[in-house]
Amino acid sequence: MTLQLGDTAPDFAAETTEGTIRFHDWIEGSWAILFSHPKDFTPVCTTELGAVAKLKPEFDRRGVKVIGLSVDPVSEHEKWVGDIEETQGTALNFPLIADPDRKIADLYGMIHPNASDTLTVRSVYIVGPDKKLKLSLVYPASTGRNFDEILRAIDSLQLTAKHSVATPADWTRGEDVIIVPSVSDEEALEKFPGGWKTVKPYLRVVPEPETVEGERSCC
Repeated sequence: MTLQLGDTAPDFAAETTEGTIRFHDWIEGSWAILFSHPKDFTPVCTTELGAVAKLKPEFDRRGVKVIGLSVDPVSEHEKWVGDIEETQGTALNFPLIADPDRKIADLYGMIHPNASDTLTVRSVYIVGPDKKLKLSLVYPASTGRNFDEILRAIDSLQLTAKHSVATPADWTRGEDVIIVPSVSDEEALEKFPGGWKTVKPYLRVVPEPETVEGERSCC
């Protein structure tokens, strides 16, 4: 299966380190991240799970639920959790899906046969409250993910959903954003009464709306 942006993220039931879940019910109107690991007791995965556990307050602040997946059973996950806490200095604080029959991995296209017939690649799926796929990333098994970049991407996606803006290259929170082309100048005047800078007719730059709103609310 090839999962494309805008598709509904496939639903599934699974056993996790926090009990049985139904994915769509678990999302419950929130943003969500599903990310896969080739298998338990692997070095890069261990560092990644520790990194996400440390960043969980940042995901929570953005209203994003986080869930991992590995092809090993829950019994192995539970043993691995101890290693993660010991080596990374933090306890696992989000569920980890067991997928020993690889049904979910196949459903989401996490196994790339030219890389491995049995192990998942390092996939990341960001799913919106509407259960639609908003972003996907694929890393080889050897390359650890940059979760600060994933947080940055979530910030961009959420701004787009709320304010009809896009974010330029290398953007970070607080920097100027771009009014999306589908918004006319007339509509933009209603959304951005403070105005914008027109670099080109298709490139209209405006201060980040949530930064401006934050300044107004605090002053």
